[in-house]
Amino acid sequence: MSSDQRKRPNILITGSPGTGKSTLGQEVAEKMGFDFIEIGKLVRENNLYEEFDHQLNCHVLDEEKLLDHIEDRMNSDTGGVLVDYHGADFFPERWFDLVFVLRCSNTILYDRLAARGYGDFKIKENIECEIFGSLLEEAKDSYKEEIIYELQSETVEQMNTNIEKICQLIREWLH
Repeated sequence: MSSDQRKRPNILITGSPGTGKSTLGQEVAEKMGFDFIEIGKLVRENNLYEEFDHQLNCHVLDEEKLLDHIEDRMNSDTGGVLVDYHGADFFPERWFDLVFVLRCSNTILYDRLAARGYGDFKIKENIECEIFGSLLEEAKDSYKEEIIYELQSETVEQMNTNIEKICQLIREWLH
């Protein structure tokens, strides 16, 4: 299914843990009447993982199981699916019409991750990912540049602005 055949766009919101993907995604999905898929939650609830990584204190995603699990929803001609995940490179390019990469300063991100109870190693890994812009690069390597939007996500005001910007881009896509 390509974007010119979908009734509504499919959207990927990506970024380091702690950048506000889930909050933003839920708000946009609710405002626009989209289905919301929080990949981390879906993986845990449906055992779509290979093992548990004790160093990072998280499940190791089984990409094939996940892709098989959501393929029908993503390929639907209805569209209107918003996916929230801290990775982008393994999803088929044809699944998404808009990709948003949330960014956050390291000091704010550090505080958010520490407040979640993340261990030092996991915080360091995620901060380095943010410093190097790894997820933005991953998105640029995986999707057409014209559908990728980099958004700062540090304050409530920025979150509200981002919600409005995404909703506006969805409305433009629909016309």
